[in-house]
Amino acid sequence: MRIAVNTRLLLPNRLDGIGWFTAETLQRIVQLHPEHDFYFFFDRRPDPQFLYGVNVKPVVLFPQARHPLLWRIFFGISVTRALRRYKIDLFLSPDGWMSLRTDVPTLTVIHDLNFEHSNDFLRPSHQRYMKRFFPRFARKATRIATVSEFSKQDIVNTYNIDSKKIDVVYDGAHNYYRPCNDDEKRQTREKYTDGKPYFIYVGTISRRKNLTNIILAFDRYKESHPLSGMQLLVVGSRYWWQDELAEAYDNMRHKSDVRFIGHVGSDILAQLMGASTALVYASLFEGFGIPIIEAFSAETAVITSNVTSMPEVAGDAALLVDPLSVEDVEKAMSDIADDENLRESLIEKGRQRKDIFTWKRTATLLWQSLMKTSEMR
Repeated sequence: MRIAVNTRLLLPNRLDGIGWFTAETLQRIVQLHPEHDFYFFFDRRPDPQFLYGVNVKPVVLFPQARHPLLWRIFFGISVTRALRRYKIDLFLSPDGWMSLRTDVPTLTVIHDLNFEHSNDFLRPSHQRYMKRFFPRFARKATRIATVSEFSKQDIVNTYNIDSKKIDVVYDGAHNYYRPCNDDEKRQTREKYTDGKPYFIYVGTISRRKNLTNIILAFDRYKESHPLSGMQLLVVGSRYWWQDELAEAYDNMRHKSDVRFIGHVGSDILAQLMGASTALVYASLFEGFGIPIIEAFSAETAVITSNVTSMPEVAGDAALLVDPLSVEDVEKAMSDIADDENLRESLIEKGRQRKDIFTWKRTATLLWQSLMKTSEMR
């Protein structure tokens, strides 16, 4: 069988959550199924690291699709033509985008519908495109995969899609994430926070990630713990830095205790996660929340939100907070920093829970969903 895959997000040193999902699942699927030919559709020259086997045939399509107009050309014209040209039997799109002009059976992975629930999580042009086209993608797709029961129900309710058409495949954590020993923790803290303990925030800096309230909560924490050397380490690219976030940071009394280190590689991020006192992941909306599982794998305590998919992923292995309440987030910071027994209890629960979510399981479930799609040809 000839299986085409939208691989435009496989970019070296620039993998985000969906990029990691694509890389981790495809690597396993390609190697486990050498009897099939896989056509990877890139929008630029591919890096050889993403060609996972001799049964992978890279195809570069025009244009580089990073803007709504270019998305329409790439998926509406270039992908449609390539599906015909290479006589593709099955199309997999791990990021949700797809062609509306093909009869090739298609499995699209819709990770979440955050853009349907707020008007300021994305750039206005991106928001308009996604609100216009994703309902059409969901209806056109032969099947849909998503990463949590929460997201499945959201797709059912928002787009009026039959739940039997949707498979839940979950996410996993990279095997870079592991516990750090005391010496590794000390070295990491000396390098990044002058030897001081720290909370860690991981994620692109966007409104949806709620860094504003995390910063405000940390400032309150420092006020109530004047002798604490605790730092806040912010790991992620500045996609969004304006309005209330800039104001919150500018007005901080303890801004010198916030360290911005930008985007780092997975190996460095794993060290940073493992050496931290706790992950603070108080997002406003997530389809899954991969950093939660990464923290569990690194044996780091977790503070996360009590909304959308995060309680489903975290279970009882994290402190759940109202992400809109600065007081709630600050209290969780205080509790987890002050109570070693609480931290150890959460770490132990996370150690057990992480085994539920693995990329091996994700790849297996995604392949099963792809085979269901094939049966509907």
